[in-house]
Amino acid sequence: MSTKIQGTVKFFNEEKRFGFIKHNDSSQETFVHQKGLIDEIKQNDVVEFDIEQGKKGPNAINVKVVG
Repeated sequence: MSTKIQGTVKFFNEEKRFGFIKHNDSSQETFVHQKGLIDEIKQNDVVEFDIEQGKKGPNAINVKVVG
């Protein structure tokens, strides 16, 4: 069971469909790919997400815009 994390989209490349989300409660950043999105996102969106361990490290999944 995981807790939703809130963050801000620091970067999202719409052509390549990936980017990074900066956590609001720390300086940590998490990779995000289009397949982990519930909503379409763009830079500076405030989002809520879960983290899943991927092959190359943690990935944001179930990403939803909240503000």
